[in-house]
Amino acid sequence: MGLLKLRCVQFLTNVTKRSAPLHYRSLTTASFKYDDLQVTLTDKKQEKPDPNNLLFGHNFSDHMLQVEWTRDDGWGKPVISPLTNLSIHPGAKCLHYAIELFEGMKAYRGVDDKIRMFRPFENMKRMKSTADRAYLPDFDAEELVKCMKKLLQIDREWVPYSTKSSLYLRPTFIGTEPTLGVTKSASALLYVLTGPVGPYYPTGMNPVTLLADPQYVRAWPGGCGNFKMGSNYGPTIKISAEADKKGCQQVLWLYGDDHQLTEVGAMNLFVYWINEQGEKELITAPLDGLVLPGITRKSLIELAKKWGEFKVTERSYTMAEVTKALNENRLKEMFGAGTACVVSPVEKILYIDNMLNIPTMSEGAPVTMRFLKELTDIHYGRTISDWCEPIE
Repeated sequence: MGLLKLRCVQFLTNVTKRSAPLHYRSLTTASFKYDDLQVTLTDKKQEKPDPNNLLFGHNFSDHMLQVEWTRDDGWGKPVISPLTNLSIHPGAKCLHYAIELFEGMKAYRGVDDKIRMFRPFENMKRMKSTADRAYLPDFDAEELVKCMKKLLQIDREWVPYSTKSSLYLRPTFIGTEPTLGVTKSASALLYVLTGPVGPYYPTGMNPVTLLADPQYVRAWPGGCGNFKMGSNYGPTIKISAEADKKGCQQVLWLYGDDHQLTEVGAMNLFVYWINEQGEKELITAPLDGLVLPGITRKSLIELAKKWGEFKVTERSYTMAEVTKALNENRLKEMFGAGTACVVSPVEKILYIDNMLNIPTMSEGAPVTMRFLKELTDIHYGRTISDWCEPIE
């Protein structure tokens, strides 16, 4: 009886450690393993594009990583194979109910020719959280990072020899069960694409104009705005087109009757100003469910706190506060921040048919540009940081 009791305690302890319900996880294969990785190399290597003329998301490396999961058998063996089209049933749940998610992360070739991933475990933390929200199976983050490292080692020549470009990684997770009905998917596919990328925005570091129209809402409390679901992005495309018609490059997403600033395009948003107490302050929206917990966002906040030169605040703030700060000459800089672009300075906001001039570039955007320099120095190995994960 003592041995039986001990085994029961061990079983219950293991159950409580799991982030997903027990009935949803395989009891035999809780996660795929790097040690089971199977590799098939291509015999038809593609010509690599000019690293100085890369369009974001238009080029893909020679190989991809795939891992299948089923409710009955759990995780299969991870496979690296030549880049290929997916074969998927037209009734797959991801095609009908948006049971899918993705991550965006980068690897950089440093000035020392070493290749490093930037904070991959932060992306894995967010991916696992989003998978839980999509009711897709859990996995071991360390095992996936190991598999991605191997993928990068195989396609290492696809990592640009340039400090102006990088290799983008797109881990993707989709529900593949070929049945209609809004239920959890009994099968899934996790796959990773990679490809060399240049600047996300054709304008590069040129400051952008934002459309801030309160009739358009990106996220709301209790929704999925803080998860990296594909379903968060599709509905924004038409609004971005509306912004373009009005001479704006991006959308500033507002929320609530008080017009809280949340995100800009697909980026987190930061404002640097002198607050009403006379303090220098960097402010950004809190992680209250309305914004994505960006890895660049987290990095900038940590850098700013390390500098210790101004107050760093995560709280809701409104267009009324921004307008007041502008009128009182207290607003200094505004910029978006994300993996794709690092930072993107803002120079104007079209808000309820009134064009607000943001003085970000009036003095050269010293805070924005300092963030850019410090992060890119880390990306390209000019500054050694434990934020970077060497691939070998």
